[in-house]
Amino acid sequence: MEKITLGAMPYMSVMPTLLVGANVKGKPNYMTAAWATVACMAPPMVCVAINKTRYTAEGIQENKTFSLNVPSTGDVVGADYCGIVSGSKEDKSTVWTTFFGKLGTAPMAAECPVSIECKLFRSVDCGSHLLIIGEVVEVHADASCVVDGKPDTVKTDPIVYAQSAYWKVGAPAGRAFAIGKEYRKT
Repeated sequence: MEKITLGAMPYMSVMPTLLVGANVKGKPNYMTAAWATVACMAPPMVCVAINKTRYTAEGIQENKTFSLNVPSTGDVVGADYCGIVSGSKEDKSTVWTTFFGKLGTAPMAAECPVSIECKLFRSVDCGSHLLIIGEVVEVHADASCVVDGKPDTVKTDPIVYAQSAYWKVGAPAGRAFAIGKEYRKT
């Protein structure tokens, strides 16, 4: 298969669509982000890249806490709204029903099937963005989405971001750490 060069870019084919929650000046604020992933298993950590100019970044630095909320495809309008409107100009605290967990300062969206409550571990200046690394304090999940003690991807119905569009999760292609056993060298 012929390859062509495309130039340097931060390409990832698909990413999760998340709502980053932070109290900013005493008020819950949510922003949409897609540049997020697991950072560590023990202790459990997640990370998200946030443009330095984002209002939410102020709240994370102020309180040293934040949340990552996984909206379902049924909430794509509200999720996108939180990405196109700045909390410095409009109050987004009423877009979602806010609840707080163990930390008391990381607002989470009750409508999201999964909310990850985090305390700030480290903020790394990467240039245009800050890589916000959070230690997971608790995962809050709707009971209807939990299977064998973990959120079920199909039941959670997360919004996937790819190529400037939102997508739904499709059918599984194979079981991780198992299907590779079928590989045969030729």
